[in-house]
Order: sequence, then C-alpha cells, then structure tokens
Amino acid sequence: MPAPEPGARVDWPDDFGTRFTIFVDTEEEFDWGAPLRADADGTRHMAALPPVHARFAAAGAAITYLADYPIATSPLAVEVLREVVKDGRSAIGTQLHPWVNPPHVEEVNGFNSFTGNLPLALQRAKLAALTDAVTRIAGKRPLVYRAGRYGIGLDTPALLAELGYRIDSSMRSAYDYSGEGGPDFSAVPSHAFHLGALVELPFTTVFTGRLRRGGAGLHRSLGRLPKGIGIAARLKLLSRVALTPEDMPLHEAQEAIRIAAGEGLRLLNFAFHSPSVEPGHTPYVRTAADLAAFLHWWDEVLLLLDKLGVRSASVDEIVAATCGLA
Repeated sequence: MPAPEPGARVDWPDDFGTRFTIFVDTEEEFDWGAPLRADADGTRHMAALPPVHARFAAAGAAITYLADYPIATSPLAVEVLREVVKDGRSAIGTQLHPWVNPPHVEEVNGFNSFTGNLPLALQRAKLAALTDAVTRIAGKRPLVYRAGRYGIGLDTPALLAELGYRIDSSMRSAYDYSGEGGPDFSAVPSHAFHLGALVELPFTTVFTGRLRRGGAGLHRSLGRLPKGIGIAARLKLLSRVALTPEDMPLHEAQEAIRIAAGEGLRLLNFAFHSPSVEPGHTPYVRTAADLAAFLHWWDEVLLLLDKLGVRSASVDEIVAATCGLA
C-alpha cells in the first residue's frame, strides 16, 4: 500500500479536538496456532462481553464492534450486541473473515485469508452477505469496515462505497504482511486520510525511543539483523507500539499515547479482539490473571487519555466531522 497523497490527509475541524476510537474485532473463537477452518465458528465468549463493555461505557468510551459473519448469525452474539449498543454511542460495523463467510467456494488457506487476494466477484459476494447480515442485527447499514487480517485489496474501497460504507479501518500503520501474501503497510501513516469516497482510519502505530524518527524503515532494517528489533527495544532506541492491550505492555502504550497526542495525531485508533474478554481463546488472555491485566491496561489507558484531554469519538461523530453528515 503506497503512502497517501499529501492532500488526502483528513483536515479535522478545530472543535473536534484530539479524540480516540476503540474498534473491536468481534469474531469467532479459533485456534490461533492451527490452520484456518471454515467450521470454527464458536461465539460463547460473547456472554462475557457485557460487563467488559460496561467498564468502557462508565468511562464514556464509545466502542465499535466490527462483527464478522459467525458473530452476525449467532443468536447469542446478536442478543449481546443489540444490548450493549443501547448505550447510545457504540455501534456495530463489519469485519470480513473470508474463510467463515459465505459464499464458500475458495480453498481455505493463508493466501485466501486476505480478502483482497480473492477474485473480485467473490469479494463482492462475501462483503454483500456480511453487510446484509449485520444490517439485520443493527437495524441500519453499517458505516465502518475492517478486512480480517488487514487483508484490504485494491478493489476494497470501491466495493465498500457501493454498499454505503463511509469508513475503512483495514490498514495497520507500519506493519508488513507481504511475507504471508498480504499487504505491506510500511508506508501507511497513522493519521486519517481520504481513500476515494471513504475515510481511512489506520490502526495506530507509534514509534518510541531515541531513534523513533527512523520509523518503519529503521524498524525493517533492524529486522534483518539477528535479534535486532529486540535489542533496539531493550536499549530504548526504537520500539514499534500498536495501541492494543494484546501483547503491548502498559508502560510502552502510555509512552506511545503521550507521543502521539503531543505530536498532533488527532485521532488515536485502538483495537482488540473480542475473544480476549474471556480466558482461553486468544494468545493474549489465557488465564484469569491475563484477563485482570487486560482490564487493568484499559483502566490505566482510559485514565491517561482523560488526563491528556483526549476524548472518545463515536462512528457518527467521525462521519459528521469528515463527511459533513449529521
């Protein structure tokens, strides 16, 4: 993915201030260490979501649940999502995992798990099926989308615009998935930018450390050296920090937030996976202690954001600020 044109950067209104979003990859449970399977579609963790959501709601944080097809067709998940968005600010969007999303015609493998690698007609059919399923549970067309595994393709923006989407969040700034057959976002910044008829909200990445100005290019070079990335991080020279509690230590996230806000990033985009709200489903939350640490991470991050004057932004507020819609 090339860097956006300079003129594509979103010009936020002055009264928008500095804001943050939390996008949840709301998805089925599967074994992260095993090959992908079309029949791995468990959603029992959704029963554990309401008390976690309540913690965010109490802090005034709007959550956007990016539901994939197993979630959108699970009676339990549908009931939970309909209940939690009654807070009036949270919303339901979509996330496409092609291996569990009809029509099922392609071989299930790593390459095909990146939706942008599929034939255009199949991409359109899968996205239409998912959009219709989420529309039924939300009562309105979804406005925000994320490709599972960040598998955006060249055709994705036009397909999303056809179906009425306004926001895409399929790009993970400064990450490279080309070794697995996916996109390379090394040149993609963390700031929001216009992408055709859409607004792109990349999943925020911040470089910290004394050499952080070297950014993605230096990080890539260090990756070619034995243990180069780890040594640079331990020496506090360069760390790549994504805004997520999943495998990102709290102190590093706090430093990244201070840097991002201090350097004028107007929208900080956080994320996590819904199965992490219950132990045993993701590599990040295996035990009750892991879950307690996950929740503590969020408590401290939300406290810091409040101290810095960084307010939550709902999907509707972002659309209003970027697209001129109420």
